[in-house]
Amino acid sequence: MKTIHITTIQFPEVKLQTRDAHKLRGYFGNLFKEYSPLLHNHYDNGSFRHRYPLVQYKILNGIPSLVAVEEGAELLTRLFLKITQLQIDGYVHEVNAKNIASGHEMIGYTDELKEYKFETLWMALNQENYRKYLTLNQIEQAAMLNKILIGHVLSFYKQMGLFLEGNHRLLAKTKVQVKSTRFKEQKMVAFSGNFLVNALLPENIGLGKAVSRGFGTIKVL
Repeated sequence: MKTIHITTIQFPEVKLQTRDAHKLRGYFGNLFKEYSPLLHNHYDNGSFRHRYPLVQYKILNGIPSLVAVEEGAELLTRLFLKITQLQIDGYVHEVNAKNIASGHEMIGYTDELKEYKFETLWMALNQENYRKYLTLNQIEQAAMLNKILIGHVLSFYKQMGLFLEGNHRLLAKTKVQVKSTRFKEQKMVAFSGNFLVNALLPENIGLGKAVSRGFGTIKVL
């Protein structure tokens, strides 16, 4: 088990579409670009930061939301008072109300199966394993998604500095439906639904691909 720091900032008076999450990322990444590469996942030389995003941009129930963990959580807390407006698609949203919640949550292996829901679409597959996925029958596809989900949880844990003991083996069962979405102007397959896993995960963090843009956001059931 490990305790991690999580900060969430929301703007309840501003309403956006789920697909606008990447615009939120672009705005804040540019606004505060001198503060840290954690906000946009690129270093000063333009190279990409290939790690789990510590600051994630989401539209949750229509509300622009920033969710950050560890160093990202500390950074958002420091920047909170500096946020006075949002500029999305050339339109300026004055921020008259904003909420911040900052605290600590436990992550790690548990003896019980916990149920979670994907609040936003889970991008489980890359091009290579998507081709493999198409060749499998329904039972094999489910097994593949279960294995991928476990990999995503372990990847998150690793970036948080948590490594499970040898006798702590994760088990997962996905209950998802295939959906279609667009990512960087490309049509992609993603999934909605729930999953069970014997792991403690914080609400509103993302799992899978493109979590900095709001994909794979989970809710504790």
